Amino acid sequence: QCYFLYLMPTTCSKNVGMGLKILQYYTVSIFLSSLQSDLCVFCNRKHLEHITGVGPRPVGSVENEVLTVNYLLQQVELVRAESAAGPHAITVDVQRPTGSFSIDFLGGFTSYYDRVTNIAVRLEPKTGAQHFMLANCHFDSVANSPGASDDAVSCAVMLEVLHSMANLSTPLRHGVIFLFNGAEENILQASHGFITQHPWAKQVRAFLNLEAAGVGGKEVVFQTGPENPWLVQAYVHAAKHPFASVVGQEVFQSGIIPSDTDFRIYRDFGNIPGIDLAFIENGFIYHTKYDTPDRIHTDSIQRAGDNILAVLKHLVMSEKLADSSEYRHGNMVFFDLLGVVVVAYPARVGTILNYIVTMATFLYLAKKCSLPSNLAYASCVALLSWFVTLLSVLIVALLVTLIGRSMFWYSHFYTSVCLYGSAAVGKMLLVHTLAKNLYYGVMRRLELGELFFDVSLLLWCCVLVYLTQRGLCSAYVPMLMVAFPLATKLLLSGHFRNRGASLCYAVLYLLGLALPYAHLMFLIWVVFEIFTPIMGRSGTEIPPDVVLASLVTVATILLSSFFMHFIYLARSTKRVLAALGTVFTVMFILVSCGLFFPYSADLASPRPKRVIIQHTTRTFHAVDGSVERMDSGLWINSLDYTGMSHVTPHVPEINDTIRTRCADDLPFCGFPWFLPVKFLVKKNWYLPAPAVSPKSPLEFRLLSKQLTEWGAVKLSFEAKGPSHMSLYLLPQAGASLTGWSFGDGTPQFDLNGEYFIFYSHGLDAPTWNFWLEVQVDGIISVAISSHYFFGDDRRTPELDSLLRKFPDWAFTSSWVSMYQMYRY
Repeated sequence: QCYFLYLMPTTCSKNVGMGLKILQYYTVSIFLSSLQSDLCVFCNRKHLEHITGVGPRPVGSVENEVLTVNYLLQQVELVRAESAAGPHAITVDVQRPTGSFSIDFLGGFTSYYDRVTNIAVRLEPKTGAQHFMLANCHFDSVANSPGASDDAVSCAVMLEVLHSMANLSTPLRHGVIFLFNGAEENILQASHGFITQHPWAKQVRAFLNLEAAGVGGKEVVFQTGPENPWLVQAYVHAAKHPFASVVGQEVFQSGIIPSDTDFRIYRDFGNIPGIDLAFIENGFIYHTKYDTPDRIHTDSIQRAGDNILAVLKHLVMSEKLADSSEYRHGNMVFFDLLGVVVVAYPARVGTILNYIVTMATFLYLAKKCSLPSNLAYASCVALLSWFVTLLSVLIVALLVTLIGRSMFWYSHFYTSVCLYGSAAVGKMLLVHTLAKNLYYGVMRRLELGELFFDVSLLLWCCVLVYLTQRGLCSAYVPMLMVAFPLATKLLLSGHFRNRGASLCYAVLYLLGLALPYAHLMFLIWVVFEIFTPIMGRSGTEIPPDVVLASLVTVATILLSSFFMHFIYLARSTKRVLAALGTVFTVMFILVSCGLFFPYSADLASPRPKRVIIQHTTRTFHAVDGSVERMDSGLWINSLDYTGMSHVTPHVPEINDTIRTRCADDLPFCGFPWFLPVKFLVKKNWYLPAPAVSPKSPLEFRLLSKQLTEWGAVKLSFEAKGPSHMSLYLLPQAGASLTGWSFGDGTPQFDLNGEYFIFYSHGLDAPTWNFWLEVQVDGIISVAISSHYFFGDDRRTPELDSLLRKFPDWAFTSSWVSMYQMYRY
């Protein structure tokens, strides 16, 4: 499909005519770029606008379950009608699964879903297919975001990939199932319903999952496998614009990033291999009102579409897809060089390569090191400099936190580099300067330079051996940081001995380090691109300045490693130390004075503060069923460390007088937690307000209480309420939960020994019935909360009045909820 735009500014003024010419230039540029692609970039943009045009799409809403579903089905029908004469057949199935499962995400909880929506589109040759690729996106969004990047753009791209593949003139060898799932934001529910219940799931051999952890930019492969290197090889071979990192995979799977994707469901519950792709740039506006279509550049959409189409076409024509388990042999090392080319090789080859580099390094050190004690002492000096540097920078970060200037860098990242970076470089330089003058005063500068180059080589080699022994594919990073400097040093050794630290030597030395250092700096940029926005939603208990200061210090240590010996080659470091000290002092004064405000409402580059507000009514019942107490209020949570300190001047009623503490004797502190994150968000505020009265109030009752033959009590319940509810269980006074009707029947508790069950349903879901089996030695507290994310029940006058007082740099997620607690 081609679209032409003719602009004829014949009667316009000069300025208007020039503007139209500029618009015409960009229109033609976009059009010409789209001609180079097999996908219609204008169609992608049209789909994106339609999907996001209905507004936020939480599970259970008409926007998600009807409007978006109808649009997707309509577009699929258009593709089926257009390709009817071709060699491919399209089958569409709308699935409404019900099920439950336990997951250890966010400390561990159980998820129950009822009639959520999946749109499964099966594309195959008219002769049929036995083996299928799965392409997955989700069209639902969080309740307060249009969800353009997460994940409407992926669904828009998938529609066009479907259109392109359906109209191929050559029949595919295998089939593709395009799954538009409608309940990912409810912690991966729809994907679980498909892979565990849909009859087509048995024929899926591998999958591509399209996700977002940011808004726009390049989509990066950050998870693959498990243990199917042929998938990575297929991506490397087929992708037109490859962008991948095994470092990202191992960092993400370590659990330090509080996020998860449908990749996990297909891997753990479907036992099928796959590739996880996600947009990672500009995570500051992820899951906010700013995640709009206009922020996703056309080239990002086209790039993602080109890659996905190329990889899918390659895989469905591959004979390996027919029996992917046959090619399951170990992991894969993969990384891209500045986004230009991806290097990939089997992990076992990487292990061999790592040990070869290690042996070469130790042979080099053994051959030239006549005094091993010198190398040992110098290594201790280097390690001491790292320790002192990290400790000093952390002290600075703690001082910044204590004076109330935490997150000053959130809108001005360069300030963190100036403050913490100058402190790190300055402290490291000072330690080595003192060592040079006080301990190594009798040694020649040339010998010291040689010695500390060897120290860097040795320390990187130790890291290489450690990561290799742990079986981590990320060991390729220290391998590059050992192999290239060693080769460079061997090539320049004669030049170094003859001329010392000459300018020519320095230039040649830097050229030799260019590739590993460029790649290392690229990885460091990715780390900061991901972790800096996360600090704005990581809760009130993790000091973000300590985290960022540590990352800046580690980055400084890594980047300075093979430049450390220049300190010993230099005649003096006084000027550099003075300059760094000046930068640090000036920055610390400016930060202490509060010059840098953390948040920004600038539409071009927003840095919002995230706040959650629930207008809730809480009811607490005694063992006999009577109401012990009842209250109502606006429950306020900050998602970052600064709490309400910056909000209080704008909303004076939110201050420490209404701070609330966790009641440990109540399930999940006695508050309506939507997700089990109370261990991350412990600072909260409770402002008294009138009771809420939703049109569809929560109805919860005990249906039966039976004594089992093994001495336990079986409690059966019935709950009826909105599309989102949370169930909390807290055994007390010797009671224990021995069974329930969720998942595999074995209760799964969270980090604190409590039980959290997340519930959601689509349209026309029946009443929620479940049972618990409890030992009779004590009391169990059962609480349930209902969350009204859409419709008239979502708002109250008191909630709207409070929201109007918030500054424009604050992004508030707000809704109405109810909380009821019972004891049995």
